[in-house]
Amino acid sequence: MPAGLARGWQPVSRLREALDRLFVWPDASAGEARSDKIMPKQPASRPDAPHLPRSAPIEAYGNGGFAFAEMSHRGSLLCLPDAIWAWSVTRPEEINEASLDKVFAAANRIDTLIIGTGMEVWLPPSYLREALRRVGIVLDAMQTGPAIRTYNIMIGERRRVAAALVAVP
Repeated sequence: MPAGLARGWQPVSRLREALDRLFVWPDASAGEARSDKIMPKQPASRPDAPHLPRSAPIEAYGNGGFAFAEMSHRGSLLCLPDAIWAWSVTRPEEINEASLDKVFAAANRIDTLIIGTGMEVWLPPSYLREALRRVGIVLDAMQTGPAIRTYNIMIGERRRVAAALVAVP
């Protein structure tokens, strides 16, 4: 494990130094903090407001959350072309049309939906795949790590992609 990373965090890119400047890692004891700068608290977000009003690559994941755009979020994420939202899903079995309502609302801006299923392998039900196909969205489900890497590549290529990412413990 590279120096400065807490157990459970899995880097997606070479941003260790930036992450070390932003986080006091969860396993650091009070006297052994690995950073002298704690990330500023984000204001309590309204459920109808995104965490970030644009897309951004996911820089790290694990310990039940994600790091992106100099921010961190504990819990699952819904990454759309125009915003990143908190997502209440904690297990793949909870993924359905209702949990993906923001994806369906933004269907005219999305060609591909990547679903990161946590550590589990999950086969999406045919009704969900068909519902997305009817609005022109191709569904690709995989574990969260590969989903993040695929999402980052696709947004780097300026593709019309969204990601629904279940947090990894």
